[in-house]
Amino acid sequence: MGVKWMTLQRINMPQLGGESVTEGGTVSNWLVKVGDYVEKYDAIAEVMTDKVNAEVPSSYSGVIKDLIADEGETIEVGQLMCYIEVEGQLREPVTTVSETPAKEEKLDSQNMKTRYSPVVMRLAQEHNIELQTVNGTGKSGRITRKDIEKYINNQHHTNEAEIQENPTEDMEQHGSDAVEEIEEFTPPIIRRKPVKAKPGDREIPVTGLRRTIAQNMVRSKTEIPHAWMMIEVDVTNLVAYRNDEKNNFRENEGYNLSYFAFFLNAVAKALKKFPELNSCWAGDKIIQRNEINLSIAVAHEHELYVPVIKNVDEKSIKGIAKEIAQLSKKARTGTLAKEDMEDGTFTVNNTGSFGSVESMGVINYPQSAILQVESIVKRPVIIDNMFAARDMVNLCLSLDHRVLDGVICGAFMSHVKAILENISSDTTPIY
Repeated sequence: MGVKWMTLQRINMPQLGGESVTEGGTVSNWLVKVGDYVEKYDAIAEVMTDKVNAEVPSSYSGVIKDLIADEGETIEVGQLMCYIEVEGQLREPVTTVSETPAKEEKLDSQNMKTRYSPVVMRLAQEHNIELQTVNGTGKSGRITRKDIEKYINNQHHTNEAEIQENPTEDMEQHGSDAVEEIEEFTPPIIRRKPVKAKPGDREIPVTGLRRTIAQNMVRSKTEIPHAWMMIEVDVTNLVAYRNDEKNNFRENEGYNLSYFAFFLNAVAKALKKFPELNSCWAGDKIIQRNEINLSIAVAHEHELYVPVIKNVDEKSIKGIAKEIAQLSKKARTGTLAKEDMEDGTFTVNNTGSFGSVESMGVINYPQSAILQVESIVKRPVIIDNMFAARDMVNLCLSLDHRVLDGVICGAFMSHVKAILENISSDTTPIY
């Protein structure tokens, strides 16, 4: 009878958000701890990418031996997350079997310091830091984001102290250019005192989802030069048309005929005519997307999801309304899949559902624009030199000024306005 033996196996970061996600994800929460036994395909960690919140399954049945990645750490696809001890069978005892994992673990330990996460690499490049000079406090001496931030903070205070110590001496020896040179090489970051809670304050931990949203918003605002415009649209005919049809539609289809479905239909038609807005910046080129896939924001309690309706230009009003209802239900029940969140090319945000009448959206990276649909409100409008009560809505567009300019965006917005203001049963069939 064979004897049992144990071997260490690696569990690496899988590719979670489709082929476009190559930077891995952030470990928001470990679902296991060292010493736990898991079956193959059991969830061991929650991971956030810029597209999806997913669970990572175990590749083996066995005992968790070491968690390499820290919670909150971003790691690349294929990078080691943890070790698991797996039981096997041999015909006779072999004492050297465990040496391979042991050597591998030793090698990982030796190389850990030089295996940098994307966020560490980015900060080092931004602040001209030689990573070999940074002391790592992570697993096996690995350099973490906190190590880089501490290094930047210390460097800033050191430079500041040197300037304060000998300002006159430096001026006499090197002239006024010396101060300018010191300022030039001071890292462009100011570290303020950490914010601390006071008695009675409530501290709310930052979840993996909230952390990912924050990172994406910072990336969008720091990389994309935002511009903004707004137009006012008379949707009186749309309101009347929808009110006439909504009850029958609800009875026949089982879901609501929302205003938002009409807006998405109009945007898709306009993107067909002005494909420049259905683009993204790719460094040395602009990629103009062929498919029109509209990202929509869906809120559930304190969480925000951005699922995607694919090929909106090929769908009827009914088809769009159906997908809105289905994706909203998935968000409420926590059943959105990664496929529901992928491949968006343009975002339309229904801010009017919160009563907003004017807002500036942050572009959903790497898209080039986002349209905010505000509340429909009754306003007095002058028609033929007389006041009339009309249903009006503001449409607010944020655009990436590297890809787009005011001329093309103005033409796009005017076309959306013309479509919405001429909606009727003749021009816009629901089915």
